[in-house]
Amino acid sequence: MSEKKHVPISVLDLAPIPQGSNARDAFHNSLALAQQAEELGFHRYWLAEHHNMTGIASAATSVLIGYLAANTRTLRLGSGGVMLPNHAPLVIAEQFGTLESLYPGRIDLGLGRAPGSDQRTMMALRRHHANPHVDSFPDDVAELISWFDAKEGEHQPVIPVPGLGLKIPVWLLGSSLYSAQLSAKMGLPFAFASHFAPELLYQALHLYRENFQPSERLAKPYATVCINVVAADSDQEARLLFTSMQQQFINLRRGRPGPLPAPVENMDNLWSPAEQYGVQQALSMSVVGDVDKVRNGLVALIRETQADELMINGQIFDTQARLRSFALAMQASKSL
Repeated sequence: MSEKKHVPISVLDLAPIPQGSNARDAFHNSLALAQQAEELGFHRYWLAEHHNMTGIASAATSVLIGYLAANTRTLRLGSGGVMLPNHAPLVIAEQFGTLESLYPGRIDLGLGRAPGSDQRTMMALRRHHANPHVDSFPDDVAELISWFDAKEGEHQPVIPVPGLGLKIPVWLLGSSLYSAQLSAKMGLPFAFASHFAPELLYQALHLYRENFQPSERLAKPYATVCINVVAADSDQEARLLFTSMQQQFINLRRGRPGPLPAPVENMDNLWSPAEQYGVQQALSMSVVGDVDKVRNGLVALIRETQADELMINGQIFDTQARLRSFALAMQASKSL
């Protein structure tokens, strides 16, 4: 890869709820991070849809995007992503059409196919489907794009108001090969969730690039890679902060998701060898350390993936440490 290639750095926010806190605090913390991201020059800021998780506050993704957009000026905001099978496409077209109308040129619509929850919650979300297991995702994505790309005077039997003809950017997100192939077929930008499911990253990127078909929306492949970054003034402090995310993954795998735990000095008494292996595999696309270590990690990742954009997630217990981590990540990225 040419050393001169500029790779934008963006933020993925799950609006974490730390132990002893609540959703309202999480929203205020997200706003502080979004305002800092705007000031520091992050490329975009996405929020992820999750349900039935007491440690994640971003379930009503479009509502939270609106809150952050109203309190920032230039920052691109979007979903990373809206889990489209949970929603009627018309509702999403209207929600994001409303956001785009209020904040023109600042809104992205990232779409995922997973439920963003457990099976029981998925069934509760998808009661509007005759059969919630039928995969209508490709048709639903195509329907959304047909509305957003409609030309003036073009007949549409159903019209999202607002939304029709607004050219809202649409991305496909995934942690497997499915969305990589669909993104390529539809000529859409693609983002891979390697921050929690790294196993198929390189295969997915290869499939996407090799099979990409240019569209009116995108002339050549554009791939974003999402990773975890926990940065601090020392490696030791960063590793301590990272234990919150490690504990969160253990709790999730034990079927007991909850608020983001406080960091601990030693993980050895908290996980079994099997759990340690599983968590380390799931979080292997994580860069943890001081600014120099983060810089080296980002350089290696860009070289290995040829990513067009990096998106970083950081589940950190303390709000000020979280803000500091993202600031250091941006500092590291400026010397790439």
